[in-house]
Amino acid sequence: MNITRGDRKHAEAEPMDGVGSGTLGRRSVLGGLAAIPVLSSLVGSATPASAATAAQRASGPAAAGDLVQGVQRQYSPPLLAAGTRLVLPAGIKAVPVRDYYQRPRLAPAASAWPYLRAADGTVVDASVVPGRGAPTRVAVLSGFTDGWYELRHANGRADRVTWDARAMPFLWLYGEFGATNAWPYHNRFYTFTLQPMSRNPYPAGATIR
Repeated sequence: MNITRGDRKHAEAEPMDGVGSGTLGRRSVLGGLAAIPVLSSLVGSATPASAATAAQRASGPAAAGDLVQGVQRQYSPPLLAAGTRLVLPAGIKAVPVRDYYQRPRLAPAASAWPYLRAADGTVVDASVVPGRGAPTRVAVLSGFTDGWYELRHANGRADRVTWDARAMPFLWLYGEFGATNAWPYHNRFYTFTLQPMSRNPYPAGATIR
């Protein structure tokens, strides 16, 4: 996975700007325990698990049923702010994940990016990061023939992440913007996470307990 930045003056300050990397554990993806990625450190380098993932990609395609995960990028304030834009290739589809914190399951239908149904049922433009208090957004994105996304921040910085879409044709999107009052969130968390994956981690039509 490659990461490039349009504004290099922020590069040396990155450990303080709210961007982190690592891997998202299977339990936090499938069990809906978003507190795990949100409460973990948002600063750091790739973990040994992500290094193993890279080695697996280099050695060949994953076996059927294996879930290969790319490096997770988490964005938080002060870098993350309302108006930050997520740019994706053309032709992307988004399937929302319903009831993510309790009984996560896929919605029955996909929508054309950038439109997505948020946790409160409203249809939003998911390419624009909202202000504090907006409902949670969780979705699995597909349709990548070219593996890349670009996050264009309000301060002028642009982060472009690329990966091999043949190995990881899905992108997991998670945005918690302070609307969740349940423990441990208490309306305080404001974070945006993106992670490429080799397959959709949610079984179609099944509820994950």
